[in-house]
Amino acid sequence: MNILIVEDDRSVANLIAATLRSSDYHYQIAQNGKEAILQAASHAPDIILLDLGLPDIDGVEVIESVRGFSQAPIIVISARSEDSDKITALDAGADDYLTKPFSVEELLARLRSTARRLQYVSSDEPASPLFVNGVLQIDRDAQEVTLNGEIIHLTPVEYRLLTLLAQHAGKVLTHSYLMKEIWHCVPDESVKANLRVNMASLRRKIEKSPDARGMIQTHVGIGYRLLKY
Repeated sequence: MNILIVEDDRSVANLIAATLRSSDYHYQIAQNGKEAILQAASHAPDIILLDLGLPDIDGVEVIESVRGFSQAPIIVISARSEDSDKITALDAGADDYLTKPFSVEELLARLRSTARRLQYVSSDEPASPLFVNGVLQIDRDAQEVTLNGEIIHLTPVEYRLLTLLAQHAGKVLTHSYLMKEIWHCVPDESVKANLRVNMASLRRKIEKSPDARGMIQTHVGIGYRLLKY
């Protein structure tokens, strides 16, 4: 697996590089945004680790530019910890967000999770109507959801939320993205309240099984993620 590190701070770049080497990942390093876009286009990395505070252009611009030609997962690693910064990056096309300072163990865990999702979506097998994630199974043809083989009854909105999360398993989906995809309207506070109510109900039904507790992860102020089991 080939990873592009986009980081202008030499000490942080060296730490990430050493972490990747210790786990047998291949990598390149770009120290500014323009170099990152060029390397992403020429080397087609499998995953991009991106700092937002770059010396030439903002990291969000890098995300938007890369998304014009690549769907490679982008994990932001940034000192910007405000929810608004995370939402902006995720809505621009980032897949995950790690706040500095970070532990190398957490970085490696995020990489493993992203690699599993890549393996799932890049399979050459024909798309299966079945989504299986631990004890959870979604049969898209039958529009049926089971936990440990037992059917759980979801409302139409809950079912659409779950299938959307499953489609992007392992990726944080922001509130605004979910609201636009599910309700096809301009997000506002009333729609956001509707999202919270439906997500809470969905989680109660999914977490009836002890083996599925924590499967739907809340990122407070940002959105939700279905963990890939």
